[in-house]
Amino acid sequence: MDLQALKIFKAVADEGGIARAATVLNCVQSNVSTRLRQLEARLGIQLFYRVNGRLVITNEGSQLLGYAERMLQLADEARSVVRGGGEPVGKLRIGATEATTAARLPRMLADFHQRYPKVDMAIETGSIEQIMHGVIGYRLDIALVPAPVVSDELAEEVAFDEELLLITDHSHPVVTSAEDLRNCSFLAFRSDGSHRARFESWLESAGLKPRIVLEFGAPEVIIACVGAGMGVSLMPRSLIERRDLTNVIKCHAVVPDVARNQVRFVWRKDIAQHSARDAFIRSLKGHGLRAS
Repeated sequence: MDLQALKIFKAVADEGGIARAATVLNCVQSNVSTRLRQLEARLGIQLFYRVNGRLVITNEGSQLLGYAERMLQLADEARSVVRGGGEPVGKLRIGATEATTAARLPRMLADFHQRYPKVDMAIETGSIEQIMHGVIGYRLDIALVPAPVVSDELAEEVAFDEELLLITDHSHPVVTSAEDLRNCSFLAFRSDGSHRARFESWLESAGLKPRIVLEFGAPEVIIACVGAGMGVSLMPRSLIERRDLTNVIKCHAVVPDVARNQVRFVWRKDIAQHSARDAFIRSLKGHGLRAS
């Protein structure tokens, strides 16, 4: 099957139209239309419905899209290996939650880029569910998630342990148990529910629940709001220690079940070899050992 035709088909599916796909592919619309019609004729199926000037992918098109993404990924991997002479090259699409990205990835990505400058990294952040769907759907090559993975399609491996700290404003009394957090509001990452789940489980063990849960998109906003007395939150120790926050917040150790946050690598089982991904795993695990 023609890889270029599959690339055009995937672009049309991703962009939802021929004009936008042509822009992404840097080619004329007539070429996209012609190649799409040829692919449909060759397969004997309709890949898109034409609805009010838009293209809506058919069920058969959705099935083909999964195979197209896999074939294009394998072709890219083959080119990377051959051209690189064994050195990782090409694109590496990484997914992670906001908390993991802010706490750990900057230094790790910098080290990886220095060692493997021919790898073109793309970082996508989102909720654990969004990231998992990205890996399952071949949009991401690897993900870092702070939760166990339950999927027959995915493989996982421990990346590193991350300690979580409870943060409060300076006027808050020392926290020694969940009872000390009665009637507190919890400030959570909008895209990462794992910290919120840990906090709520901790309070439930004492028969309590947060007064209210407020969601934010960036750790800097959460820290500033905690420092202003809006509520409390859980933050990775590595994120706190990289910033001088002694005049902004107070940090409290919490019970091990809440504090210990194990972050995992996740990738598709059917992609057994991927030079850039495998180098990324080795690099981050080595970075974790050096950091510890």
